[in-house]
Amino acid sequence: MDYVGNIFRPPSEAHSLLLQITTGCSHNGCTFCRMYKDKSFKVKSLEIIENDLKEASQYASQIKKVFLMDGDALILKQSKLVNILNLVNKYLPYLDKISTYANSRSILKKSDLELAELKELKLKMIYHGAESGDDTVLNLINKNSTRSDNIESAKKIKKAGITHSVMVLLGIGGKEHSINHAKNTATMLTEMDPDFVGALTLMLVPETELYDKSLSGEFTLPNKFELLNELKTIIELSDLTSCRFSSNHASNYLPIKINLPSDKENTLAIINEIINKNKESALKPEWSRGL
Repeated sequence: MDYVGNIFRPPSEAHSLLLQITTGCSHNGCTFCRMYKDKSFKVKSLEIIENDLKEASQYASQIKKVFLMDGDALILKQSKLVNILNLVNKYLPYLDKISTYANSRSILKKSDLELAELKELKLKMIYHGAESGDDTVLNLINKNSTRSDNIESAKKIKKAGITHSVMVLLGIGGKEHSINHAKNTATMLTEMDPDFVGALTLMLVPETELYDKSLSGEFTLPNKFELLNELKTIIELSDLTSCRFSSNHASNYLPIKINLPSDKENTLAIINEIINKNKESALKPEWSRGL
């Protein structure tokens, strides 16, 4: 397989074929992220992609899921993306679903008919990095999208019948915006009403703008109990129809995997007890956290 640079996938795509159709990220300007700083954004040729699929096809009967990389495969022109998905289906005929990362900008560029066409070609899940529901925070981290963009993107994905997994970042507002970040993220999620929510915790990474701001004192990361309070607020104030909510990413202090709204009351009781009793022993130790 022709992999260029470091590659990344959601934890739930551990058993998927990772197909790199672009390199890098079309935005690549978020102040907290250096995932794709080692490469510029490029679209791979159909020849390279087809060669990868030919190689994978010897295991076709075992491949049920494909994850499209890198950071924002959905940004491709519709004709190119359709050609790629047709190749995927040609070489992997036993496939159940195709998934990809996306941001609001790329989702909103697609028409309803285009998203429906992609769904017909087995694009059945989009992982959407929303990060926050607070416009001040989104502006500070140079996300290149707004709260309303995130909500409108969710409506388009739902209309197309594509499964929607939204990622939000605990701590991304720093101490200064922690409360508003959590409250506004909760109300944004309510309006988006996605199928899945993944809450990750910000880890300051060297060679990023936010890391430099933390060194200069311009940005202060909330402590572990303040981060836990953000998690509690998001769960408490969100009103979701039927959502699998998780904070089991390696970055999180408290791994949980719950169904909302049914598990809300019990989960809040557990989090409140940890916060009120300052139970640090219930939280993941620093050495076991990771990106």
